[in-house]
Amino acid sequence: MPILNRAHEMQAEVADWRRHLHMHPELMYDVHQTAAFVAGKLRAFGCDEVVTGIGRTGVVGIINGGKGEGETLGFRADMDALPIREETGKDHASTVEGHMHACGHDGHSAMLLGAAQYLAETRNFAGRVAVIFQPAEEGGGGGDAMVRDGMMEKFGIDRVYGMHNMPGLPVGEFAIRAGGFFAATDEFIIRIDGRGGHAAMPDKAIDPIMIGAQIVSALQTITSRNANPIQPLVVSVTKFNAGSAFNVIPQSAEIGGTARSLSKENRELAEARIKAVATGLASAHGAIAEVKWHRGYPVMVNDAAEAEVAAERAGQVAGAHAVHTDFRPTMGGEDFAYMLEARPGAMILIGNGDTAGLHNPKYDFNDEIIPLGISYWAALAESNTARG
Repeated sequence: MPILNRAHEMQAEVADWRRHLHMHPELMYDVHQTAAFVAGKLRAFGCDEVVTGIGRTGVVGIINGGKGEGETLGFRADMDALPIREETGKDHASTVEGHMHACGHDGHSAMLLGAAQYLAETRNFAGRVAVIFQPAEEGGGGGDAMVRDGMMEKFGIDRVYGMHNMPGLPVGEFAIRAGGFFAATDEFIIRIDGRGGHAAMPDKAIDPIMIGAQIVSALQTITSRNANPIQPLVVSVTKFNAGSAFNVIPQSAEIGGTARSLSKENRELAEARIKAVATGLASAHGAIAEVKWHRGYPVMVNDAAEAEVAAERAGQVAGAHAVHTDFRPTMGGEDFAYMLEARPGAMILIGNGDTAGLHNPKYDFNDEIIPLGISYWAALAESNTARG
């Protein structure tokens, strides 16, 4: 099936929904207006069941197919925005100071709403479709919350799929890969306790800034000298806080950062080496280092068989030539990983064209891709006829 005529017909209306969401961004789990908007649309479409409050503020709509028994497919979109001040200058720019949809979640939700409307109208598939609207993707683990809330069991979801826009990928193209696609996102804080003193008498002090500088440099050797060079790993120090006066060596310093990995082995390696480097160097200088490690989202792993299914359906819509099936992995995180740990499935990327990058204050979702996204979801649902 090519891009659906119905999806073209719906584009303007769905773009209006998207721009409404863009103008009223909400953060993390506090997506109450967004969730109410989504639930209201799903009820108006005639979904067979609409359930709110899954994973605190998530919404799930159930659409029964008209072609008999089959699996229940889960289609997921995210709803939350980012704490960024918008600089697009668009007529539909954010009306909430300091908040904006800088990652396209407004577009993801609008496309899935468009797909839900189409599927509720046609019901040209077997089994059921569960349209999943998730809060708190941007650091809050809303995907995990929905899974822990029993979403998969409650709705009998057998397989689950996600879609995210990708700036720089041309409009009309998709990208996917089997296996690790998005990285695990861990964070660390290193506190160094030395001995404060007069800046003119460094021999009487134990300088946590000097020790911290050595730790920052040494952490860069983890990827270059400890990790397998063909297994991606990123260790980035993003915070270094110490001191408040020109003539005082402070008592302590604090370093913070993130480690990104695409394998369990490198994830464990990064944690072990960061702790060893920090405590070892501090001890060598007579100081004490404490490392606090926060495990974030796990590696998002596309099931190989489901990645193939997703690529085939995208190819039906855009043409096989427009689907990149061995796309480079990203070291960004994605909490759809939790849903893929609970059920087989796959995340696909849809080209947003030549736009500003994700999490950029000048970013905006490209409404031209709405019919393509709706058609992809429809193709996945209608494939359930054969797999039911």
